[in-house]
Amino acid sequence: MHTIMKKLLIGMVVALLIVGCGQSYDETKRLKQEKRTRELREDSAALKVAVMPTLDCLPLYVAEEREMFDTIVDIRLKCYTAQMDCDTALQRGRVEMAVSDLVRAERMKGVRRQESGVSRNLTIGYVTSTNAYWLLIGNRNQRITNLSHLDDRMLAMTRYSVTDLLGDLAVDSAKLKTERVFRIQVNDVNVRLDMLENNEMDALLMTQPQVTQALLLKHHVLLDTRQLDMQMGVIVEDSVVMSHPNRQRQREVLIKGYNMACDSLNHFGVKHYSDIIRKYYKLSEQALRQLPDTLTYEHVQAPREQDVAKAKQWLSKGEKVKK
Repeated sequence: MHTIMKKLLIGMVVALLIVGCGQSYDETKRLKQEKRTRELREDSAALKVAVMPTLDCLPLYVAEEREMFDTIVDIRLKCYTAQMDCDTALQRGRVEMAVSDLVRAERMKGVRRQESGVSRNLTIGYVTSTNAYWLLIGNRNQRITNLSHLDDRMLAMTRYSVTDLLGDLAVDSAKLKTERVFRIQVNDVNVRLDMLENNEMDALLMTQPQVTQALLLKHHVLLDTRQLDMQMGVIVEDSVVMSHPNRQRQREVLIKGYNMACDSLNHFGVKHYSDIIRKYYKLSEQALRQLPDTLTYEHVQAPREQDVAKAKQWLSKGEKVKK
C-alpha cells in the first residue's frame, strides 16, 4: 500500500510538472508574440531612414549616436550596403526616407509602391542634397591610367544610378564604343572595394570613404564629379507618407538633428568621429587616418535644378534608346 501511494504521489508530481512546463511554454510563446507585435507597432510608428556606409550618411550616424535627434521622436536608421536595397526598402514601405542619388530618385518617381497588399504610385520628394561625390578609379595593376584605357575593360557600377550616368560620360569623353566597355553591376559598395583590392575589376565608380581606401593603394583617378560641377547626392522621402502631421513633426526633428550634426562635423572634422566610423564603416585604420579634412557638410537644402535636369535628361536619353 505504501508503495502504491508513493507511486501515485510521484505520478501527481510529474503530472503537475508537465502541466507547469506546458503553461510556462505557452506563456513564453504568448509574451514573445506580444513583444514582437509591440516592436512592429513601434517600428511602424518610427521614422525610418535607409542609409549606407558612405560619408554622405555620416551626419545621420552622428546625430543618432550623439543623441542630436529629439528623444521624444523615434528616428531609426536602417543600414544597407547597396543603394538598390535602400530604394527597394522605400518602395516596399520599410522606410520613409532613403539616402540616394538624383538619377535613382528621378527614376523612382511613379514606380509602384507595395505595402500590406496596397499598391500606389511612389511620390518622391527631396529632403536635402548631400555632399556625396564620385570618382572613377582605374586599377593600377591593370595600368588603367586614363579613360581611353577602358576599351575592352570591365567597369563596376550600378544600373540606373549616377554611376551609370558617369559610365556613359566616361565612354563619350574617351570616344569609345559603348559595347567595348563592359558594365558590371556590383551594387554592394564594400564588395566593389574588395574587387578592386583583389584585382578582380579593371575600373570602378566609388564615393567616400571607399575612395580613400582605393587611393591608399595608388590606384588612378580617371574622373571626379567635383571637377564636373555635379552634385548628385540626395536624401529622398515618400511624400505621401510624410504628409501626415505626425510624420511632418518627425521630419522637423530629423532636419534639426541633421543640421546640428553638420555643424559639429564642420567644426571638429570627420576624424573626430572615428569611433562612429569604425562602428558603421568597413575601413582600415590607415584609411580612417587619411580621410580628407576638407569635407564639409551643408545644412538641409534642395538639390540644384541643374543637377535634377541632368538626371532627367540622361534618363530620357536612355528611354529613347530603348524605344
